[in-house]
Amino acid sequence: MGSAKGLGNNDNQPRSYWRWSKQDFFPEQSFQSWDNYRTALSQTCFRFKDRLISRSDDASEVGEVRKQSENDMKKCLNWWDLTWFGFGAVIGAGIFVLTGQEAHYQAGPAIVLSYVVSGLSAMLSVFCYTEFAIEIPVAGGSFAYLRVELGDFVAYITAGNILLKSIVGAAAVARAWTSYFATLLNRPPNSLRIQTPHLANNFNLLDPIAVAVLFISATLAMLSTKKTSVFNWVSTALNTVVILFVIIAGFVHSNSSNLTPFLPYGANGVFQAAAIVYFAYGGFDNVATMAEETKNPSKDIPLGLLGSMSIITVIYCLMALSLSMMQKYTDIDPNAAYSVAFQSVGMKWANYLVSLGALKGMTTVLLMRALGEARYTTHIARAHMIPPWFALVHPKAGTPINATLFITILSACIAFFSSLGILSSMVSISTLFIFAMMAVALLVRRYYVRGITPQRNLFKLVAFLLIIIASSMGTSAYWGLRPNGWFGYTITVPFWFLGTMGIQLFVPQQRIPKVWGVPLVPWLPSLSIAMNLFLMGSLGFEAFVRFGICTIVMLVYYLFVAVHTTYDLAHQDQMSDPAKDVEDNN
Repeated sequence: MGSAKGLGNNDNQPRSYWRWSKQDFFPEQSFQSWDNYRTALSQTCFRFKDRLISRSDDASEVGEVRKQSENDMKKCLNWWDLTWFGFGAVIGAGIFVLTGQEAHYQAGPAIVLSYVVSGLSAMLSVFCYTEFAIEIPVAGGSFAYLRVELGDFVAYITAGNILLKSIVGAAAVARAWTSYFATLLNRPPNSLRIQTPHLANNFNLLDPIAVAVLFISATLAMLSTKKTSVFNWVSTALNTVVILFVIIAGFVHSNSSNLTPFLPYGANGVFQAAAIVYFAYGGFDNVATMAEETKNPSKDIPLGLLGSMSIITVIYCLMALSLSMMQKYTDIDPNAAYSVAFQSVGMKWANYLVSLGALKGMTTVLLMRALGEARYTTHIARAHMIPPWFALVHPKAGTPINATLFITILSACIAFFSSLGILSSMVSISTLFIFAMMAVALLVRRYYVRGITPQRNLFKLVAFLLIIIASSMGTSAYWGLRPNGWFGYTITVPFWFLGTMGIQLFVPQQRIPKVWGVPLVPWLPSLSIAMNLFLMGSLGFEAFVRFGICTIVMLVYYLFVAVHTTYDLAHQDQMSDPAKDVEDNN
């Protein structure tokens, strides 16, 4: 890896942050002229093979790759900041909006079980993120971890899903913010949106308020990480008071008869809802992206990440249960569940408190997303998978302003048109895919080290991983096709067990974590793979269609742009003659 100056910038003098020349976006040799680009395209197959087997390493991610930003982010965070980041990044639109939506349409009172299932899956992923964040404390989060363990191409596909999750996730929260703001004003949830009959359903309610909220949150995130942290923990502390009120008041006004029938839509509804409410746990991965700005990652990250997510899981289950006991699932309002539920038990005034708490929660979620997703984007740009202009860190603010604006503008465009239901399913499938890949990467990290692991052990590891993944996909597919069946599980579950046992018995661990590691390896990462793939399979067909379309778009961009930018960066010493690689391969 080399610095940004090695790719088209020979000026050793400090440059202005506010610049936008072609060299700032495409400094790579392949994009210096049309002839160079045509030559690069003629080498696409060779370059793709090179990127497919290429892997980064810990030292490069922590050292050389960070130089692409020209300025360092400020190390200003501790475990206290990260704990409140966890609360601020997670508790928002998911629990306040999706709980009512999924309880009404999918799970009924068993929505609490949906939160248990998705919470368990999320905690398994938290374990993986914590170990990686300690070992590789950079802003790139899962993108950097996968680039080290699974290679450039897998990291790129994940990067595409990270950006999709970032953009769509922020848009979903912003849309939910508008709904609750309308409720606070004692108006219908869609009353502040502009209806346009000429657009398709789910895209015909324009939301200018969501756009404004996104830009205000982004502005705060760009000014200062530490000041944003202080604002976050104060706001989140106030929101915690509202959450405690919701739980306590909900149980005080509970009626156990509302829990009957407990499974009105069957187990299938529980898992379909779990796949959607997984969105409510999204955001904890943003805490891992703050590792580069953390003073003592080895101590602060486990305390902040594991501590906050453990408490959040309990809070979610209690909130879901209190809602189900307050109001019959058929009467729960899908758009403003808690506010309407309190009105139904004679606490109309609580409507305003709940709406205000929800708004505070969603505001901090947007703020934390603006921080975390911008850092993902920064590291993706450092690897030149998107233009390196987005990797620049402002010298005074110490924040990635360009990356923040990039995510915010795209999120605003989507939030202006799309409904929450469309957005949440897209976020869930991308999130589950990323978390499944993280569990695979953790197993690779523990059992394979380049230059040390014998070839036969590598083949064993790959074979057992394929068995785990295939059996997990088989379980998910069988559930989707035969939700009331059982015979298929007698085949897929034993294969998953044998694949995991095979790693434990026949593949020796090659790396022991230096400070903190995931317990019960390979069982917990393998279970994480199975649960994430199972929840993916519980999503609707339309979610997979959108996922497939987005993946195809990512591949087209990769073959025409990213494979060449990343190849040039990795081989920049050979780039003085664009035809050199062709000659070398003849």
